[in-house]
Amino acid sequence: MELSELPISEYAFPGPLRDTLIAAVRSGAKTTTSSLREAYPVWDEPLPVAGTIQAVIDSEGVPRFATEIVSVEVKRMADVDDAFAIAEGEGFAGAAGWRAAHEAYWLSAPSVGDLGYTPELTDDTLVVCETVRVVPAEELAAL
Repeated sequence: MELSELPISEYAFPGPLRDTLIAAVRSGAKTTTSSLREAYPVWDEPLPVAGTIQAVIDSEGVPRFATEIVSVEVKRMADVDDAFAIAEGEGFAGAAGWRAAHEAYWLSAPSVGDLGYTPELTDDTLVVCETVRVVPAEELAAL
């Protein structure tokens, strides 16, 4: 299978953060990612599904490699644990750092603009927590 035949996976918004995140995914340093549950109906997108293989695009929209969604769990923001936060590969020492960074991101101008409103973030805010793995080129070619 070719990358161009796969659904697209985007990390953050185009720019330095996206490029940093996809480099971390590619290297294996980032094996988890998260998004706001309430954003999916706004984006008119279904929730991610385990087993889905996607093409990860860079800031220019170019597919760079494939990942497989290994697992998906919807959790309360307060229930995101240290192990998940550390596996995000962004240097978080634990869940508190993850939460502070993600709240800042989700309340940033690009995120709020993408949603069309400012989300209310509380302990009970639902977060889609995904675990991913890079699909080796030879495995992708065999699909």
